[in-house]
Amino acid sequence: MGIYEDLGIKPIINASATLTKLGGSRMPGEVLEAMNAAAGSFIDLPLFQTRVGDRIAELTRNEAAFVSSGAAGGIVLAVATLMAAPNEPDPMAYPMLKGITRNEAIVFASQRNGYDFAILQTGASIVECDDTLKSFEAAITGHTACLVWFAGALAAKSPPIEDVIAIARKHRVPVLVDAAAQIPPVSNLWHYTKVLGCEGVVFSGGKGIRGPQSAGLVLGTRELIAGCRRLSPPTQGIGRPLKVGKEELAGMLAAVQYTLDQDEAAILEGYETIVQSWIEGLGNIAGVTMERGFPSEAGQPHARAIVRLYAGFRKTRDQVIEELKAGDVWIEVAALEPNAIALNPQTLTREEADIVTARLRQVLTS
Repeated sequence: MGIYEDLGIKPIINASATLTKLGGSRMPGEVLEAMNAAAGSFIDLPLFQTRVGDRIAELTRNEAAFVSSGAAGGIVLAVATLMAAPNEPDPMAYPMLKGITRNEAIVFASQRNGYDFAILQTGASIVECDDTLKSFEAAITGHTACLVWFAGALAAKSPPIEDVIAIARKHRVPVLVDAAAQIPPVSNLWHYTKVLGCEGVVFSGGKGIRGPQSAGLVLGTRELIAGCRRLSPPTQGIGRPLKVGKEELAGMLAAVQYTLDQDEAAILEGYETIVQSWIEGLGNIAGVTMERGFPSEAGQPHARAIVRLYAGFRKTRDQVIEELKAGDVWIEVAALEPNAIALNPQTLTREEADIVTARLRQVLTS
């Protein structure tokens, strides 16, 4: 009996997304082996953090890298660092803002979301600008510490990031990108920083990179990463609750190497094969339509299968979702409006995808 069964918890087949509430993604054997190996020794943790960061920076073509406690933890440390620029960040200066005048972060209106709190807990204020370049430029003042750009689907209504960066450079405003779920494509590991020229970018470790769920990455300039290191444990101050253990450090290094070693085109082709199998396997049910949705819910370059229920269908969307949870195997899917659900291939094996087809057909036709 496994740990979940021992505690009376039903494992889930995840056809929804790499969600934190579902445990992120699966770690490959290489990552688990690295974490297990790291667990057996004591080390100088700050030195290990630095050496792991240096290696990840080399692998990802960045100036510097830092393993954070998830993407949100990376935002906290990165924003706090940018608030102190060009001075060294004082770990004890937040959120009381002792002596800090660059205490505003600009966010586009359509990108406001729950991760705003990762900015606010530094003590910074969020200055919201309309989704225009003119509004962004008008929001810049002497108190501006940075622009935080939430990549993916949240950025769909905002101006092109290239145009935003051009204005930011003119006014010497650092740009920090939250790209937590923007793997694939793996090229995003250097696209925002080395291609577009952003000061920093933050990724979740437990999504497309397939590392530890409690870890993340901050990639960017040497100055930004030096500030994140200065604020991070075991230093006392704002970063003290954002601890990253030796196991997560080793796991993230292994996960980045694993991700870079994969054939991304083949992975995306495998996702497409699963989506097409869903469309074919569920496409002849009365009162149901199947379609290919692209991109993913996070704006990633792969499809999902969208299951739409006609008005007056014998079951509501929510009834279908609950029945999928109630079987011998709990199947998690994404709810869409109006009466529709989405099936995501990113978190599944091919065998699990077939189980989803059979179970969903049973629920829709019973």
